[in-house]
Amino acid sequence: MQQIDPNSMAAIQPELTSGETVQWAGQPNTRVIFHKEDFFLIPFSLFWGGFTIFWELIASGFWGSKGGAGAPSFFLVWGIPFIVVGQYLIWGRFLYVAWLKKRTNYAVTNRRVVVVQDGWSRRVASSYLDTLPTIVKEGASGGTGVLRFAPVAPSWSTRQGWGAWNAMNVGEIPTFMDIDDVDSVYRLVSDLREKARGAASNTSANNW
Repeated sequence: MQQIDPNSMAAIQPELTSGETVQWAGQPNTRVIFHKEDFFLIPFSLFWGGFTIFWELIASGFWGSKGGAGAPSFFLVWGIPFIVVGQYLIWGRFLYVAWLKKRTNYAVTNRRVVVVQDGWSRRVASSYLDTLPTIVKEGASGGTGVLRFAPVAPSWSTRQGWGAWNAMNVGEIPTFMDIDDVDSVYRLVSDLREKARGAASNTSANNW
């Protein structure tokens, strides 16, 4: 019997259709902080943040200018938004992801995989099991991991954009990020997908 978290069940319930039943429901593990994308994102964010601070020090005359005379104030003001973005990339995005994780719920039903996220606004994404193009499992066996239901796009592809900086970004096709006991959920989705495809094939055959 698969685990059904009562809080996740309550969040998912309004999105269920007639006759749809929840087979598993849960939330992402808030203790997981880093993901494979961070091997690229962390060095880039540190470079960005370091460069913008260096720029401000030069522009203010604090460093590298004789007599403390800096550049015109326009250059100081112009650099502030880049510093703010840099701080978000370095540490702010981790706080934002932690905040979103507490407001994200996943479910596997007899028909769909569903994500409901109550962040700044309520966002819902779902895909019918028989239409899932693939099921990609990431993570150690028996532990916490990720289930992706679409091919993984490169971090800076047009499909990802700035969404690469938000691990909890809700796309068109759901992704279950950092779920516990990822193996059992993977098997559940795989089994249900095969049953759904089998039922769809039988329906098509009967129509002939």
